[in-house]
Amino acid sequence: MSTPEEQPNPDDALARARAARAEMAAALEEDQEPEPDEPVGWQPVWKRPRKPKSKAAKKAELRKQRKRLQEAGKRRLAAAQSRRPRSRQNRIGNAAARRDARALSRVRHSTAWLW
Repeated sequence: MSTPEEQPNPDDALARARAARAEMAAALEEDQEPEPDEPVGWQPVWKRPRKPKSKAAKKAELRKQRKRLQEAGKRRLAAAQSRRPRSRQNRIGNAAARRDARALSRVRHSTAWLW
């Protein structure tokens, strides 16, 4: 247990707080916002003041976004097309081509001499 001599005197703490009150008030009264013409350091995007975009900049941004979305749609369509079942005739043609390629590859990689 602490003895009464070790405990701080509440009157001293109160006097210190009253003395610091003016200093604290001055710090809080200080203008927190920087002056408009005063250069500020780096700030994250969400803290920067908003600048309205010009009509041309807005349209350019929308144009880029539309192009990006259209290209994504084309990619999606191509991916969906590639998953569709193909016609039987098409599959037969591919199988024949694969067989031919396989036969040619065997000939090309074989160690037998062709006289």
